[in-house]
Amino acid sequence: MTSGSGFLLRPGDQGPVQQSQVSCGAACLTVARMLVNPQFARWITTGQGPHVDAPPGPTEAERFAAYERVVMNRTNRLYAGGRRLNVPWPKALGTPPWGAKKELEFGAARRGSEYTVEVVRGSRTRQLRAAHARLVELVDEGEPALLYAGNAVLPRHVALVLPGDGQSTLEVYDPATGLVTLLDAERFARRRLRLSGWDVPWFVVQPDGLRRVQAFGFSTGMSTASRTSGVSASA
Repeated sequence: MTSGSGFLLRPGDQGPVQQSQVSCGAACLTVARMLVNPQFARWITTGQGPHVDAPPGPTEAERFAAYERVVMNRTNRLYAGGRRLNVPWPKALGTPPWGAKKELEFGAARRGSEYTVEVVRGSRTRQLRAAHARLVELVDEGEPALLYAGNAVLPRHVALVLPGDGQSTLEVYDPATGLVTLLDAERFARRRLRLSGWDVPWFVVQPDGLRRVQAFGFSTGMSTASRTSGVSASA
């Protein structure tokens, strides 16, 4: 995908790799921030510029790992970014969808974007196709989504969903490998995600289709497009 930050990810690219067994969600959120924040992306990749709320590190991997920890602290504690009340979650169980939602709204997506958590685990094949089509509509540059995948029993992994061709295909960054691949409706609907061995879609943390516009200190909801509502619906 293209990015205003200068940091790009396209199908076949090798992106950063998660730095612990439970930080797939935090890795996705860190990459999402890199895609929208030029100064942050430059600090991660080169070590230059302010690192603000992350400890310094001599290598790109160490800086990325340091910010993963910062992100997980925010998504799993009582107060998330911006001091917003959050439901705490054990770090050993990874990043909760509700904490990921707050992190996306706290600078890991385009400013003013708001997100929803959709449960897709119990959806039928046709509903999953509709959910995938909705993602194609909603996911945009600076407004990615998170996909929680697992087996029939539990969600076990998180991937970052990026814009695809705008018609039928999405791009997915898998933090376990760092690879960006394509995700079409058939794989999604047939529960064959093939994301580090996990196939079943559980949750999607996706843009709500509205953007908040700041005007004279007040926020007003504006539709970004004539979008219809989709199907509603840990690592």
